[in-house]
Amino acid sequence: MRLLLIEDDEKIASFIIKGLKSAGFAVDYALDGQQGLDLGLVEPYDVIIVDLMLPKLDGLSVIEQLRNEGIKTPLLILSAKDTVDDRVKGLQTGGDDYLPKPFAFAELLARVQALMRRASGTIESSCLRVGDLKLDLISREVTRAEKSIDLQPLEYSLLAYLMRNAQRVVSKTMIMEHVWHYNFDPQTNVVEARICRLRDKVDKGYNHKMIQTVRGVGYVLREDR
Repeated sequence: MRLLLIEDDEKIASFIIKGLKSAGFAVDYALDGQQGLDLGLVEPYDVIIVDLMLPKLDGLSVIEQLRNEGIKTPLLILSAKDTVDDRVKGLQTGGDDYLPKPFAFAELLARVQALMRRASGTIESSCLRVGDLKLDLISREVTRAEKSIDLQPLEYSLLAYLMRNAQRVVSKTMIMEHVWHYNFDPQTNVVEARICRLRDKVDKGYNHKMIQTVRGVGYVLREDR
């Protein structure tokens, strides 16, 4: 999953980015409101986290312009402003949730996950399941047929993305944009390499191979039927 963080306090930003990457997210970072707006208008994010007090363009203006341009990405507002009026104004401008500073990272992560579930219509709150494959979003444990699978952070993020899009073909471009934090380079084989490693851990020893290649299109994770 790919997130955009718009935050001018570099210490807070570093803390958030480190935590989100550890949780399996790809994170783009903007230091001011204008840069954040420019990214939010052109890049496909799953959630945007935006501070209100930003240089060049304040957070409310960023939110308002994103919504005016038809961007429906869930928006989580971070702010030291914590009056009822501030929260109401942020939500009425187009924010989907409001988290006052200071905050615990566990709460920020829970709110990000809740926004993603709400946007996708996902009912399951803590686990992704496809057939006998299970990924626990809280403990980060992955199992298939009750057998534990040890994944590296990028492998975990890649599997989570495939599971969230189970039965649907995703292209290399989509994978690069949502699992890595940089744009697709047609010359790189990083996706193929990671898919190969993931297959060794998820499919090896099983008759049904869940991670399948759709030639010329991309990859799909399919449940055995």
